[in-house]
Amino acid sequence: MTEGTTSAAPEAGDTMTRLEQEGEIAADYLEGLLDIADLDGDIDMDVEADRAAVSIVSDEGGRDLQKLVGRDGEVLEALQELTRLAVHRETGDRSRLMLDIGGYRAQKRAELTEQGAKAAAEVKNTGEPVRMQPMTPFERKVVHDAVKSAGLRSESEGEEPQRFVVVLPA
Repeated sequence: MTEGTTSAAPEAGDTMTRLEQEGEIAADYLEGLLDIADLDGDIDMDVEADRAAVSIVSDEGGRDLQKLVGRDGEVLEALQELTRLAVHRETGDRSRLMLDIGGYRAQKRAELTEQGAKAAAEVKNTGEPVRMQPMTPFERKVVHDAVKSAGLRSESEGEEPQRFVVVLPA
């Protein structure tokens, strides 16, 4: 290889190794948290869309895990930030890790994708922009993706925590 030339394969492998390490650190942190809270749950790790994804699942329907989701996912968001901080403390790098508990995010993603598709259909029918309700960054990203796949464009407006998506005509 000549100077200034790099191989993409080692970089991809390094990224995967780093994301797997993030998942391991997060899993250890979350297992400790479950032990302290005396809650049952299994930890699943994966890599999705260039970020570590960790899920806490339960065989028993996850009723106890709902405590870790909270109202409108507020506790889940806080736990995700704490888990990201635990990863940062160990690695020194900022983490974009996604945490799901009891399938909450997966279900929310499906609902938001449907809302985004409905808003896109309304914009296509009326030609007028549609303003949606305020959402978290995760929720806005899902809606933006749904709108883009419908062939339209969208923007986020407002200030946190009242930031919302506006679906615009093509």
